[in-house]
Amino acid sequence: MLKILGGLKDFLKAEEIVIDGPIFRFHNVFTAVMLFTCSIILTATQLVGTPIQCIVDGLPTHPVNTFCWIMSTFTMPTAFSKRVGIEVAHPGVANEYQFDDDNHNQYDATKKYYTYYQWVCFVLFFQGVACYFPKWLWDNCEGGLMKTLVMGLNHYVYTEKEKKSKKQIIINYVLQHLKKHRMYAVRYWCCEFLCVVNIFMQMYAMNRFFDGEFMDYGFKVMQLSDEIQEKRMDPMIYIFPRITKCTFYKYGPSGTMQTHDSLCVLPLNIINEKAYILIWFWFVTLACILSLLMVYRLSLIIFPSLRPRLLKITRKIASRQDANIIAYNLDVADWWVLYMLGKNLDPIIYNEIVVDLAKRLEGSNTPVIHR
Repeated sequence: MLKILGGLKDFLKAEEIVIDGPIFRFHNVFTAVMLFTCSIILTATQLVGTPIQCIVDGLPTHPVNTFCWIMSTFTMPTAFSKRVGIEVAHPGVANEYQFDDDNHNQYDATKKYYTYYQWVCFVLFFQGVACYFPKWLWDNCEGGLMKTLVMGLNHYVYTEKEKKSKKQIIINYVLQHLKKHRMYAVRYWCCEFLCVVNIFMQMYAMNRFFDGEFMDYGFKVMQLSDEIQEKRMDPMIYIFPRITKCTFYKYGPSGTMQTHDSLCVLPLNIINEKAYILIWFWFVTLACILSLLMVYRLSLIIFPSLRPRLLKITRKIASRQDANIIAYNLDVADWWVLYMLGKNLDPIIYNEIVVDLAKRLEGSNTPVIHR
């Protein structure tokens, strides 16, 4: 397992050529690695450890454990609010048959069945694949354009002649391909939007997977500390119970149906509850950040005045006038390609390219807007 987990570190290695944004990588790389890690740990625990251990009198333990793991276990929701050790043996574990005021035996049919713990490791794996998919898609759509344009200028190791030649190639490329990068930018922004769709779809799917208990899972956990110890119901135990019940049926020697009521311990849920509280907080945070990113992208498209400010602040452009000339004489897609180049080129070389490009744009027949 450690060898497999060690292999995941390759996903987290910094790329020599940056072709996307940090939030994009948080969603595609960090989140995918986190989900894959949880999946591997839970899978190893299921295969190597003991995911369920049932207590039943008069029957061999192994068949009952296997049956209850495959067919699911259950709790009594009404028993979660009762006092442990006085009214119930464990949270959610109570007698199915209760007595009314006239001492008549009544059957409580309200049960909460748990089958999803078998599938958690698989669901986490496919969630990781879904998170990594936008990056895989963008890597294939990008076509190596950024790597081609950089030409090794991310390292300041070239002679002045070589550096000047490569800078000229980049400037000529930008001027000769004006308004030809729209599909490049649109594909990347679509991949970013796909991240937003993915994170909300996954939260919705997890909520369905846990019978509507996931959306407010984190809020309930945070509110737990404000409640009285004797009256509070732990939401982690409610969704991932550590002790459950299981009913095993068999025929007796004479062919009569026999019912065996067993108490099952689920140590795997200790890991599940911690993993999903982490996933809940991370997904909620990521959903908020990605939503703000979409607003930010739309602002760049709708308000051109933001582009020179962003270029000057994040790329340390020395001259405000050069930043204005660049931003207002390139459409948003061409500006985006030049902006991404700034993430890869040596800062000194990049500033020299921007100054030369601004002079070429100002001296060309292209109308220049000074603001």
